[in-house]
Amino acid sequence: MNRRWILYGTAACHLCEQARDLLVLAGVESAWIDIALDDTLVERLGDKIPVVGCRVTGRELGWPFDLQQLQRFLQSCEED
Repeated sequence: MNRRWILYGTAACHLCEQARDLLVLAGVESAWIDIALDDTLVERLGDKIPVVGCRVTGRELGWPFDLQQLQRFLQSCEED
């Protein structure tokens, strides 16, 4: 499944669950990547999760964000 959007997080992360809920509210499907399975991702994203990433542009939005901020991010990535 090659979705445009990726949600990076870890299992049992309540903030990651909130981010997933915001993606659903925004009408966006995303792939899930558990950063705990990759030391490089832990080093790069560990203090920012949850992080929404765009496969096409490589841009990322780290927590904290609300629905409006997420929607602006998604739209800006669509325009690139």
